[in-house]
Amino acid sequence: MTSRRSGCLIWRGAGISLLILAACMLYSGWSKAADTGGSVTFARDIAPIFQEKCEECHHAGTAAPMSLSTYKEARPWAKSIRERVITRNMPPWHIDKSVGIQRFQNDRSLSDEQINAIVRWVDSGAPLGDVKDLPPPKQWPDNDTWQLAKIFGRPPDLVLKSEEYTMPAQGADVWINPVTDVPLTEPRWVRAVEMRPGTLAGRKIMHHADVGPLQGIQEEESATLDPTAVANLAGDSGLLMDWVMGRSYDIYRPNTGRLLSPGSRLSWDIHLHAVGEQIRTYAELALYFYPKGETPKYRTRAMGLNALADYLDIPPNSMITTQGFHVLLHPARIESFEAHMHMRGKAMELKAILPDGAVKTLSYVNNFNFNWMNSYVYADDAAPVLPKGTIINVTAWHDNTAANKNNPDPNQWVGWGNRSIDEMASTWLNLIYISEEEYKRWTAENKQAKLASGAPRPTQ
Repeated sequence: MTSRRSGCLIWRGAGISLLILAACMLYSGWSKAADTGGSVTFARDIAPIFQEKCEECHHAGTAAPMSLSTYKEARPWAKSIRERVITRNMPPWHIDKSVGIQRFQNDRSLSDEQINAIVRWVDSGAPLGDVKDLPPPKQWPDNDTWQLAKIFGRPPDLVLKSEEYTMPAQGADVWINPVTDVPLTEPRWVRAVEMRPGTLAGRKIMHHADVGPLQGIQEEESATLDPTAVANLAGDSGLLMDWVMGRSYDIYRPNTGRLLSPGSRLSWDIHLHAVGEQIRTYAELALYFYPKGETPKYRTRAMGLNALADYLDIPPNSMITTQGFHVLLHPARIESFEAHMHMRGKAMELKAILPDGAVKTLSYVNNFNFNWMNSYVYADDAAPVLPKGTIINVTAWHDNTAANKNNPDPNQWVGWGNRSIDEMASTWLNLIYISEEEYKRWTAENKQAKLASGAPRPTQ
């Protein structure tokens, strides 16, 4: 719950409406408590914040180290919570808020007002307050309920499962790549997807999971990018969905979808880690289709673009910067952005170099954390629309020094690889291509649209 500071205007001359006055008092009540010295309580002020921004990962049955669903569960962690929200380590949202696009469909970051409320609550002794002020408990779906089923009001059209795997109690991280046949007899367009570990226990050991068509880059996709980008995409399947804690489903924008054909096979990329107990699990994917025979106008595409010219080479005890450049051969709208690096990853920037030479920062992850592979889904009115000839510039920073608290060994040379102790430097984009006519119409309707630029660079 955010505070509202704007105050209320009292109209004179025609008399004061008691209704308006009452509304003003209600409107500013939270602000008085949180901002002007009044008491901040868990029941009235903090529980709603936790429900909105924290409980998705911090409730019973998840991999989080604690649940924050009740006062009894949250109170022992108050000081730790204070530290995590002040440093913006929690909730995990690593976009720099001072540059680039700032409106997202899935923004789970805390506002300054929410952070201030949590800090004041802890500093005042973390009081419970009046239990009558507690919001109704939030009901989180168990592993028998798909979240999209509540949204669409029906079960999925198709559920696909990977092979099962038993992760030992102790051992190195494991990546498994099972393949699943898609039982379709005719082409179907996908309108929404949801992915999750197949068991509640699996949420403890599954770091992330990706799934996509096995056939690799499509000919029509290769025609939209310059040869350098195509080379970087060679062998890439085009992601259909990726799961990490806090991200579980995609609903494509109206009249937009992904095509699955008869004979398709899906390749899974599942990263598991040991947690001290043997757990057997799998990943599963729920698909919601457009009605048979209905073809959406736009096809959403998942593409991985490297922040590299050729190779990745990170010497011991050093920081490096790498860049990649990829040309759009058609106008496009970028739907979402995800930075992908490993333990030495520090920051990643996505820029658009327009045909007229203007350079625009789209998004800048200034505090990358390997444990949270956030996908930043742009709001409908904020998704960047770019002309043909735009150069997508991806820049990555890696910190292989002792100053990086996530670094397992700063004395090691690090190159490209799938293991967590290896590195990567790529961004995943979901985008759609539009026609020249559509781009011209968009620019005519959005003459005032501007993108912020000038992201600060990490200290090297």
